[in-house]
Amino acid sequence: MNLEEKEISYTTTNTYATLNSLTDKTKNIWFVCHGMGYLSRYFLRYFSGLNIYENYVIAPQAQSKYYIPPKFKHVGASWLTKENTLKETDNVMRNFDAIFEAEQLPKDKNLIVLGYSQGVSVAMRYIAKRKLQCSQLILHSGGIPKELTPENFRFLNTKVTMIYGTEDEYLNEERITHEVKIASKLFNNSLEIIPFEGKHIVNVELINALV
Repeated sequence: MNLEEKEISYTTTNTYATLNSLTDKTKNIWFVCHGMGYLSRYFLRYFSGLNIYENYVIAPQAQSKYYIPPKFKHVGASWLTKENTLKETDNVMRNFDAIFEAEQLPKDKNLIVLGYSQGVSVAMRYIAKRKLQCSQLILHSGGIPKELTPENFRFLNTKVTMIYGTEDEYLNEERITHEVKIASKLFNNSLEIIPFEGKHIVNVELINALV
């Protein structure tokens, strides 16, 4: 048997969702990356408590869709897996590029980048690879990619907030200690760590308090 895996390139189409309107009154533009199992339009519900006139929220959509067990009725999505991660990361980066190109965001607003759970990895990789300057970076209950180094974020002059639940079912004490250590190494004095009592959930109260 002569099995060979080959590679092709082709154009694909994806969606993204936005919340509120971008106007002269807008102060903050949010770029929020959902966790595994979400669709972008539903993830935006967590940001509905923000001031609708001052906050414009953009949620990119992960490209890999699947039916969520155990009933396989609802659809979720995933950013990356361990399969062909480097190539898939390039696809995600081009997805984000296309969103920023389509939105033509003004430079006089605060750009806030948030990653939740699996979304932390793609948010951080995009900032590192594209040298995206933002006003605030929020790392919510997710793992930091192993390949990132302090040099990747040397250009970044912004506040970085790490949020996690002390009862997160995906984090034990050892993992929390590890992630905090890595984040401290990457961002040094720019890092603020905010633990909260709770599980692996989007902490809406904390997010609303960060603006």
